[in-house]
Amino acid sequence: MTIDWDKMDGLVPAIVQDADSGEVRMLGYMNRDALEATKASGRVTFWSRSKQALWEKGATSGNGLVFVSLDVDCDGDALLVRARPEGPTCHKGDANCFATGLPPAGFLGTLARIVSQRAAAGNADASYTARLLAKGTRRIAQKVGEEGVETALAATAGDREELIAESADLLYHLTVLLEASGVGLDEVTAELARRHEA
Repeated sequence: MTIDWDKMDGLVPAIVQDADSGEVRMLGYMNRDALEATKASGRVTFWSRSKQALWEKGATSGNGLVFVSLDVDCDGDALLVRARPEGPTCHKGDANCFATGLPPAGFLGTLARIVSQRAAAGNADASYTARLLAKGTRRIAQKVGEEGVETALAATAGDREELIAESADLLYHLTVLLEASGVGLDEVTAELARRHEA
């Protein structure tokens, strides 16, 4: 899709979405130079309308946005920028600029990123996640099995609060198993979407 730069005098709105969770983080504006700078540097860069200059998000605060991908809307006059945030996006210190918070289901993407960061750190003493990863796939798979059984038992017992707690344990351990197996949560959700469309 071609971007219609002329429609709004060389600027197009750019909606920034967390590439992992789907959370909408902010709205900025890009011109051709900002888009080229974003692609070249891998850091989301906007055109500041107040300063009349390029502005790399996080250059001052450290709370940047690592560029992942970009889509153009059907009219060619708006951008959807997927990025991985490095801290809060809003200048007020909030995760996003809209104060709506992360959709609860979207937290799974954030959880997957946290697990990945702990795996990359490699310090087995730093957290339960790191210790579990250090024990290997077999032990993690065993934990998924245990949590699956406990979730099923809570459901059959009709204990709502226990079902919520055990389901959280199951989703967490499954996320760790996916990380240990080199499978991304996005691959699993893509498979779910493919099945839905079939």
